[in-house]
Amino acid sequence: MNSDQLKGKWKQIKGKAKQEYGIQTDDNEAFSEGKYDELVGRIQEESGKTKEEVKREIETW
Repeated sequence: MNSDQLKGKWKQIKGKAKQEYGIQTDDNEAFSEGKYDELVGRIQEESGKTKEEVKREIETW
């Protein structure tokens, strides 16, 4: 596991925490940010790419 994969795992954890915060406070923006962070983290963990590479890839979708 390289450092980008580890960062991806951490980003997933932070994303899930943001989602939970969004649910508890009824903050849809925080929930959405959490989902996005989790998505970036999952792709980063699986591919080993940097966060910037993953974000550029998502933007092209």
